Order: sequence, then C-alpha cells, then structure tokens
Amino acid sequence: MLTSLPNLLTLARVAIIPLIVGLLYVPAAWAYWTALGIYVGAAATDWLDGYVARARNEVSPLGRFLDPIADKLLVTAVIVALIANGTIGEVTALPALVILCREILVSGLREYLAEIQVAMPVSNLAKWKTAAQMLALALLIVGPAAPFGLPVLLPGKVLLWIAGGLTAVTGYDYLVKGLKHMRANHPA
Repeated sequence: MLTSLPNLLTLARVAIIPLIVGLLYVPAAWAYWTALGIYVGAAATDWLDGYVARARNEVSPLGRFLDPIADKLLVTAVIVALIANGTIGEVTALPALVILCREILVSGLREYLAEIQVAMPVSNLAKWKTAAQMLALALLIVGPAAPFGLPVLLPGKVLLWIAGGLTAVTGYDYLVKGLKHMRANHPA
C-alpha cells in the first residue's frame, strides 16, 4: 500500500533529493551543513523504513521495489552534484563512476531476475559497501564547510575509494550470481 508508513518514508527520501542537490550548489557553510543534515535524515530512513515495515508487518512488494530505487537515486544524485560542484575531483571521480555503473548494473540485473522470479538478496559485504558509501558522501557533503579546518575531505575521498572497491567486488558477485540464473533459464 502506497500510504503505509514505510512507503511514505521511502517516498520522502526521494522527495528531498532535489533539496539536497540544490543546497550543494550554494557555496556557503550553512548550505553544506543543511544538506548534510537532510542527507543524514534521508540515509536514516533507509534503515527506518525497513525496520518499521518488519515491525508492523507491512513489508510489501511496492516497498521492496521502491526502497532500492530510493537508495540509488539518493546516492547517484549526491555523487553527480559533488562532481558538478568540484568537491569530487578528477581522480576521485573514478570510484564514483564505479559506484554509478554498479548501481545501473545491479538495477538491470534485479529487474531481469524479478521477471524469472529469482530474488537477489543483499549480501553482508554490500551492506558494508553502503555504509562506507554513505559515510564517504556525508564527509564530502560537509567537507567544504568543515569546522576548525578539519580535513574531512581527505577521509571522505579515501572512504569513497574504499566504497568503490567494495562496490566493484559486490557488483562482480551479483553479476556472477545473476549470470548463473540467466544460463539456467536460457541455455545456449
């Protein structure tokens, strides 16, 4: 049901993406901090919507469909905005590109597997990837406005490289598992 609390939390995560992106184009400390606060709230709803759905027994096909899309939209939009505003430079754009490509690959793979009624559960390594990615993006969002000259951009970029590596590994893992199902359903 679209109006269940878990689905409303997921939709809210999608709805605030333009605000986060817009704030990343305002070169002022208040804008970066506001974007960070909204981003952290959005990232928290990623956990909260699933928790509420399970606790209230409101897990739904719509929620299982919307949740990963909301996650991918949030991450993709923030990465593109950080590249556009110069926070993510040329070298750090490489792991960002790996993350974006993996998101597209896994989305397509999940769509195909859903057609043949095969679930592709999230691995523990993919959860670590998401945590590294979310923390890296949070540091990069606030980086230009870090207080007391704290060097948060460097740890953010290092974490983005770690997330990029984990992304490549988990993307490869999903691809290998997905190809097995494709071969089983469409033998040569």
